[in-house]
Amino acid sequence: MRSGSAVPLHAPQRYVSALTRDTLALILAGGRGSRLGGLTRERAKPATPFGGNMRIIDFPLSNCVNSGIRRIGVLTQYKAHSLIRHLSQGWGFLRGELGEFVELLPAQQRTDGSWYEGTADAVYQNIDIILAHDPQFVLVLGGDHVYKMDYGSLLASHVETAADITVGCMEVPVAEASAFGIMNIDEDGRVRAFQEKPEQAATIPDNPELALASMGIYVFNADYLIDVLQRDAANSHSGHDFGHDILPLAVREHRVFAQPFRDPQTGKRAYWRDVGTIDSYWTANQELIGVLPELNLFDRKWPIWTYKAQGPPAKFVLDSDGRRGIAMESMVAEGCIVSGALIRHSVLFNNVRVEEFSTLERAVVLPDVVIGPRCRISRAVIETGCVLEPGTVIGEDPQADRQRFEVSAGGIVLVTPEMLDQQVKDIL
Repeated sequence: MRSGSAVPLHAPQRYVSALTRDTLALILAGGRGSRLGGLTRERAKPATPFGGNMRIIDFPLSNCVNSGIRRIGVLTQYKAHSLIRHLSQGWGFLRGELGEFVELLPAQQRTDGSWYEGTADAVYQNIDIILAHDPQFVLVLGGDHVYKMDYGSLLASHVETAADITVGCMEVPVAEASAFGIMNIDEDGRVRAFQEKPEQAATIPDNPELALASMGIYVFNADYLIDVLQRDAANSHSGHDFGHDILPLAVREHRVFAQPFRDPQTGKRAYWRDVGTIDSYWTANQELIGVLPELNLFDRKWPIWTYKAQGPPAKFVLDSDGRRGIAMESMVAEGCIVSGALIRHSVLFNNVRVEEFSTLERAVVLPDVVIGPRCRISRAVIETGCVLEPGTVIGEDPQADRQRFEVSAGGIVLVTPEMLDQQVKDIL
């Protein structure tokens, strides 16, 4: 691997493009996402549909492309078919002859006979691929969070501080810190200690009400990453995880800096969501419907790229009293038909059909769902391919819902084809 800095230490913003071109991004997309229940029974969490026509993994991928990082590896493992198909359909537009790519890196037992045994082990098992691409920096990302971030600024900060590792961080209230890995930093932003889900968290030097939580976003000098992964792999006592094993070691031995994730316009904490539970998934989708949502999907300066099957525009039909196709404060994707039904504050993915006299309120309906006549659906997530019989009522009687469906701690009802005794045709 090459040594030395790619640009002077106090790099002005105009050098960001040079930094991103010399960076390899590795997206960890092998997670089971078990807390999402039936939504991840047939797909990996990063492949879960989100926001009407996207997948969760489209966010880190789009962040990379929009930041100028065009060399991307996606590490897959658990139930990856849906994810692989999405990437092959929607992310083949990069130009290989220009050194741009999105490569699939499934668990192949490249270094020994095991599958990926931790986040660090997943990257370690692909060391030969890192060496082949010969980057100056390696950006390690999770594939299961929803946010928009310019990684170029993160790389610039990494070079300016002469760091070995830079960690993307969120400022969180101290009361919530026990759910995260917490950085203890000095006034220069250097990490002096790392605490994994502490009961009493270290606070930010100038704000005793906030702690600095790791987002699982890491910039490594490539030489250092190779060295630390090889040492970690030789340690039989290690769990081979970046948060539990690599980061605490690096804090003790090398230069680790934290970079808070803030909105570049306001300077306040930026939008970031871990949609790892049914409640958080439903809430994050609902947030998109607001007049001025924190996550702006209509931002042409930072588009979220994805694959969308070709389909006709959404259609709203029938126009008589009590039998009128209407959607209010909702997002409705292509191919949907709302036939004499009322949709309020809901997200409908592509090819959803809602029949007459039905009402949907605060629902998230995934692709290819049919909702029969005279149904009442509220505070629910309906999985791909479900067919709801006429007169189905969901979200009004928690006890009745629990007898048939999965109900979250927050009272959100998840409905899947299996729960309806229907065959799962094709979970997209």
